[in-house]
Amino acid sequence: MLSRMCVLRSTINVQQTLRTPIPTKFVPKNYVIRNYARDTRTRVSTRSQPTLWERLMAPAGPNAFSLGKGALAGASAVGIVALCYYGSGVKPGTLQESHLWPQYVKDRIKTTYGYIAGSLVLTAGSAITVFRTPALLNLVARNGWMSIIITLGLMIGSGMVVRGMEYKPGFGPKQLAWIVHTGIMGAVIAPMCFLGGPILTRAAMYTAGVVGGLSTIALCAPSGEFLNMRAPLAMGLGAVFAASLGSMFLPPTTALGAGLYSLSLYGGLILFSGFLLYDTQAIIKRAETHPMYGFQPYDPINSAISVYLDVLNIFMRIAMILSGSGGNRRK
Repeated sequence: MLSRMCVLRSTINVQQTLRTPIPTKFVPKNYVIRNYARDTRTRVSTRSQPTLWERLMAPAGPNAFSLGKGALAGASAVGIVALCYYGSGVKPGTLQESHLWPQYVKDRIKTTYGYIAGSLVLTAGSAITVFRTPALLNLVARNGWMSIIITLGLMIGSGMVVRGMEYKPGFGPKQLAWIVHTGIMGAVIAPMCFLGGPILTRAAMYTAGVVGGLSTIALCAPSGEFLNMRAPLAMGLGAVFAASLGSMFLPPTTALGAGLYSLSLYGGLILFSGFLLYDTQAIIKRAETHPMYGFQPYDPINSAISVYLDVLNIFMRIAMILSGSGGNRRK
């Protein structure tokens, strides 16, 4: 708060002082003065520069999400260029080497993508079922720290249980745990059905296009081209996770809250697109290098979960952008 102060000026010739007004440019800032003895008090004040915290907590401007939109547009342009570059066959890609794969490698990749498709179908079915059941919908749509902690615990815990179990062909405990995990994920995203069928349908179509294009890039690129992205992706995941936590405390109507939400939304979409490139080539690499008669059989469920989570995160963010939550609302 601006301080309020008064100053007394003593001079030898008091009469001259009373007759001559004090120039404004010689008055110190935020001082209350009298130009004449019988004049009312006037305050000469200047607005100080806002602090950093005031700037961060100021209302978000109309271009709060411009940086996120620009980053997404740049990433899309890079993806198109990469698709044209690798698709032109300048470098021998994984797809060109697929005719050299043994049959068991092809069967492993086919089984893995079968589990990916099954995970998406089970998640969609679980979300629709929960949304049409008021009791379950009220349970998963509750706000509060206890609800958030329980939800995160169920998602992370069920995923750890699935990954930690030994895989055996056929239907067994691991397959049952996989069904439970995908059902929990579907229940968690069930409140997104409030966005409406047209938005979710468009989001699913856009997600299919993004996933198809990125998978084509991963297949046309040389083997292991994107496997060196693990460290940058891990650091990006930490940043997006921190931004997601921060946006829970700061509303997106403030400048800082809008920045964190933009990083979580647009940055997360770019991040999980990069994860999809990495995980796609990791599936192929794992299917090629895992011994055919190893101590443990090849696990297609663990390989499928990574791509499944990438696709789910991409779909959720595209749906939020289409709904206008990313500053894309039409006026």
